[in-house]
Amino acid sequence: MTTGIWAYTSDDGGLDDQVPFLARLEREDRSALLALGRALDFTPRTILVRQHEPSAHVLFLVHGWTKVTASAANGYEALLALRGPGDIVGESAALTGRPRSATVTALEPVRAVAVERGQFKDFLNRSPATSFALLGLTTDRTRAADRRRLEFASMSVRERFAVLLLDLARTHGRRTREGIELAVPLSKQELAGSVGASREMVQRLLKELRDKGAVSTGRRTMLIMRPDILRRIAAAGPTAGIPSQPGPVEEREPEA
Repeated sequence: MTTGIWAYTSDDGGLDDQVPFLARLEREDRSALLALGRALDFTPRTILVRQHEPSAHVLFLVHGWTKVTASAANGYEALLALRGPGDIVGESAALTGRPRSATVTALEPVRAVAVERGQFKDFLNRSPATSFALLGLTTDRTRAADRRRLEFASMSVRERFAVLLLDLARTHGRRTREGIELAVPLSKQELAGSVGASREMVQRLLKELRDKGAVSTGRRTMLIMRPDILRRIAAAGPTAGIPSQPGPVEEREPEA
């Protein structure tokens, strides 16, 4: 799952918000920015940034993938994003001086470069191109989030869950002989928070998909064997790029 940042370019075939920050910079700016920091290594399941803590630096991911989660006061936890090579983490809190708004956890061995808040802000002042790249990234992410909220507003939880699984298969899927293995270990609560559902609802939806032969699940593992079933449930949403397999599909809404 690990990918170098040099694998990304601004003409990447994905959505604009999927082009990471470092890939948006000229080589000279990228090298100068990374030279300001110190390299840090994190083992899987290690927390890089913790929600509500004060911010003193930003992190630039060089290798490895992380998950960004946030918890509400009642304990409800949501998966906000997956961040990988070339991405910037913690920039909002560093620029505003506010506490961290989310927790960032390593999903695999991660190498990052930490740049102190003051140095990062000084660099932005000296490099208008870098400032505009950061503004462009923020705009692209906001636009993508707005688009997803609009799409989800017209969908049932069942449809939103199918779209989520297909998106994860497209961006973090690993092809095997049995199907598409999701290469990110996510809990049922994190999946539920991503689609605005309860953990119990996600458990029921996964049982339905297992009964249909669409997925196979283990402890924080999932194998998608029938993406065509998910496509039908998602009503042909943003799921291009996942090959279908032939076979009858039985549609059934889970009991409330």
